[in-house]
Amino acid sequence: MNAVNPRRWQALIVLAAAQFMVIMDTSIIGVALPDMQRDLGFSQGDLQWVFNAYVVAFGGLLLLGGRLSDLLGARKVFTAGWVVLVAGSVVAAAASNPALEIIGRAVQGVGGALIAPAAMTLLMMLFGHDQRELGKAMALYGAAAPAGGTAGVFLGGVITEYLSWPWVFIVYVPIGLATLAAVPALLPAVQGRRGSVDLLGAVAVTAGIALAVFTIVRAPEQSAGATIVQGVGALVLLVLFLVIQRSVREPLMPLRIWRTPGLATANLAMALLGAAWIPMWYFLNLYLQQVLGYGAFPSGAALLPMTIAIMIFMIGITARLLGRFGAKPLIVIGLLVLAAGVGGLSLVHPDGSFAADVLPASLVAAVGMSLAYIPAMMSAMSGARPEESGLASGIVNTTYQVGSALGLAVMTAIATSQGAAELGNLPRLTHGFQAAFVGAGAVAVLGALLTLLLMRGRKAAAVQSGEREASSVGA
Repeated sequence: MNAVNPRRWQALIVLAAAQFMVIMDTSIIGVALPDMQRDLGFSQGDLQWVFNAYVVAFGGLLLLGGRLSDLLGARKVFTAGWVVLVAGSVVAAAASNPALEIIGRAVQGVGGALIAPAAMTLLMMLFGHDQRELGKAMALYGAAAPAGGTAGVFLGGVITEYLSWPWVFIVYVPIGLATLAAVPALLPAVQGRRGSVDLLGAVAVTAGIALAVFTIVRAPEQSAGATIVQGVGALVLLVLFLVIQRSVREPLMPLRIWRTPGLATANLAMALLGAAWIPMWYFLNLYLQQVLGYGAFPSGAALLPMTIAIMIFMIGITARLLGRFGAKPLIVIGLLVLAAGVGGLSLVHPDGSFAADVLPASLVAAVGMSLAYIPAMMSAMSGARPEESGLASGIVNTTYQVGSALGLAVMTAIATSQGAAELGNLPRLTHGFQAAFVGAGAVAVLGALLTLLLMRGRKAAAVQSGEREASSVGA
């Protein structure tokens, strides 16, 4: 047995900070988007790539990041991830046109895909000797995710309002350098193991996801023939990925994992949850700034009640409900509550107000998100064998990110076709946002129905997992 690391709790701070920063990177740019659009010349439809470039790279390469962590050693990959993230932040901050901004965001996503799985491996090494300590560490590490989302929304508003949008990326540079300086003293060196890297599979799945998103985004602006060709190309790349996984000796995603009970249904729920939640968050921010006329700081502050509600429910309430009722009821109810909240946002109008049009519906949506996310995540992992738990975790995180990217692409296409590109025409702009909210709500309803019909009643496993999580959170 490995000796207990006396500095493991200090090391946990570094790992939790990494989780915090990786998740914050998806939310901190939200309120900065209108300023970036104005300064860099993004079209209304292409603006989503500031978000999706990160998400596609992050989600598409998570499995590769986990594999590299196994082969090269988690500390080396964690360190490399921060170097890449800092480099991408510099490019994104210095960008003078949309292409450079998208490249910088994609590089940031690559860094995040290296950091996240390596951090989880290091956490397991530091605390795996004691299940009680591991539970506490996992609870603190898990809480860093909603905290990062909350802080990103608020800090993005503060930074954009009182400095300028490049600073939402510059902030990662000193934090990254400080993290790199702390790594040698706090994080254990991890020996890698011999094996091969499925680079072709990683390229195929990431390119397939990116092309699928691009196809959906461009569909309203190009011919049907071009859309079909691009869509077929994306499908071919994704099928190629599956073929590669069946044929290579050490695949990124052994297809046998999908025989795990409940894994497919839980991942479907996670994909549809991301496809409903992220478009809602994206277009709500645009509505606040482009229709109601909020600046960056007021917009960030307006989104803060929603993100605080998510943090409170995820940490303090959902885990206990999961232990009592199991995963399936909470996923179904959560998605329906999310649909109700998004449906309320579809009633926004050009001369609306935050108190009447945004706050109540956004809080309802936040409760729905909080009820569904943890049960879907734990349901996806509860049936996996211990030696496959890391793979199951990587798959479900990838599924959520991919669902988010594809959902945002679809809702952007819908919004653009319904007038969201007409920035000077508030009624048409609002109509486009309304259409996106309706679409996101429909996705959430679809997720609830499919979960109800397809997920089997594996309450016992879910209850046990929920009780463990609840006890660790409350410890």
